[in-house]
Amino acid sequence: MNSNDLVTEYGLDALAAILHETAIEKGFWDSPKNFDVFGNKLALVHSEVTEVLEAIRKNKGSQEIVEEMADILIRTLDLYAAMRNADFINHSLDEILLNKMEKNKSRPKLHGNLF
Repeated sequence: MNSNDLVTEYGLDALAAILHETAIEKGFWDSPKNFDVFGNKLALVHSEVTEVLEAIRKNKGSQEIVEEMADILIRTLDLYAAMRNADFINHSLDEILLNKMEKNKSRPKLHGNLF
């Protein structure tokens, strides 16, 4: 099975579990899973967002920009899976994402923000 099938056939929950398993194997979760660790991982997601901005600002090209965006997804889904495994959260990302997409369809332009 290729990675494209993971998202369409199994959803983000399954993809997150696989990404988290790889992150564990590579030592990214060697310290205890607690709130401080989750906060650190969130900060790393933010650092990946900054790397996208820098790639854009420095004209590093499409491939590097998209690679950095992929890093955002990898880190976010890894964190999500870790939080689920630690019983910190118990909702399905697939379910919540679908609900959020439907909710956003009915919201006003710019979701009612003036800017």
